[in-house]
Amino acid sequence: MNVNKFLVGAATAAHQVEGNNIYNDTWVEENLPHSLYDEPSLNAVDHYHCFREDIRLLASAGMNCYRFSIEWSRIQPEPDAWVEAEVEHYREVLKCCHENSILPIVTLLHFTTPKWIITQGGWENPQVIDKFAAFCRRITEELGDLMSIVCTINEANMRMQIAEIMAALGKGSAAKDSDIQAGIHFADDDEYLRQKEMAEAFGLKEGEKAHPFVSPCTPEGDRIVMEAHAAARDAIKEVRPELETGITLTVHDIQCLPGGEQFAASEWDKEFLHYLPWIEEDDFLGVQCYSRKVFGAQGAVWENADTPVTQMGYEDYPAALSGVLRKIAESYHGDLLVTENGIATADDERRCAFIREAADSVKACMKDGIPVKGYIYWSLLDNYEWQLGYSVTFGLIAVDRKTQRRIPKKSLYVPGTLYHTP
Repeated sequence: MNVNKFLVGAATAAHQVEGNNIYNDTWVEENLPHSLYDEPSLNAVDHYHCFREDIRLLASAGMNCYRFSIEWSRIQPEPDAWVEAEVEHYREVLKCCHENSILPIVTLLHFTTPKWIITQGGWENPQVIDKFAAFCRRITEELGDLMSIVCTINEANMRMQIAEIMAALGKGSAAKDSDIQAGIHFADDDEYLRQKEMAEAFGLKEGEKAHPFVSPCTPEGDRIVMEAHAAARDAIKEVRPELETGITLTVHDIQCLPGGEQFAASEWDKEFLHYLPWIEEDDFLGVQCYSRKVFGAQGAVWENADTPVTQMGYEDYPAALSGVLRKIAESYHGDLLVTENGIATADDERRCAFIREAADSVKACMKDGIPVKGYIYWSLLDNYEWQLGYSVTFGLIAVDRKTQRRIPKKSLYVPGTLYHTP
């Protein structure tokens, strides 16, 4: 990476913090009569208007980078539309980063997709490859002079993980929502009605299934996502060869007990190894890890009553990050950037301790020669955690959603103090 210091910062995603992203697939889904979403996003935490305050708070806490996403659907709400006023908005966000000595790390697809893309077949239609690449090319043409590091797609392997769990549930497995490192509910008794409502909302034929990004995919759909990444990366590089460009993957620390070796190897292949051919030309890999998976002789080993869990339902296990970085480095030899790691908890002292433990593990990896270039905490703000709504709190900053007042937590000041001497 063309940076001469260790990166430490925090992250957000447009739909989770901006508010009123009305032209994307998630907005449609969260407002269905039989939605899986616990509540709609509405105006979220109004980062759209409050970004200057939020970035200043991040900078004042001693951090030096900010990962955020550009909402495709704001800029291109229809196939032939290009809203320059929204481009200018993100230009102001980028400029604000630079004015505060913050390196912007831009994500160009963080789950949400323009509604019209879903109407055209979504992430199972190969045409999305060229459409996404075209968006990435044009946004780079307009804003690339203010960018430094670009993530094309957030958690590109998420769709295949969802598909695996859905298949397991269909076979009577004890798989659960928390097996995915995101705020997702799986299907319930209203699934038929929900699919009917989604087809109507996206203008699909009766019985035709919608394919948003956050949905189970086929092997072909998995390939489409990775080809979209490669096409986007190439488009960005053609415009701005100097931009450091990569992708982010969501991975667990895969561990095994005696007899679980085959299960663990299979899981690691599905989560990471089979994506290697697609990322070999990237400048870096964005690593996103929150917990672990343990396999025994019979398969997955579930938490017992004494296992500490986060608000997300998965194990509170900060050591997972070190395990993942070391495992990835065995087969991927490029730069690693921790683009997400954090804990959902109401106990901010526990959050502080989690960050310190994660920092210690990252430093140990670096001491052993693993090329970790930065650590980015998820998330900067308590935000809209997808289908779980506002009940889950990852943030370094609390937000009173009635007034949109920012309330910094003690944890806000922890990351920036830990990495000055990696």
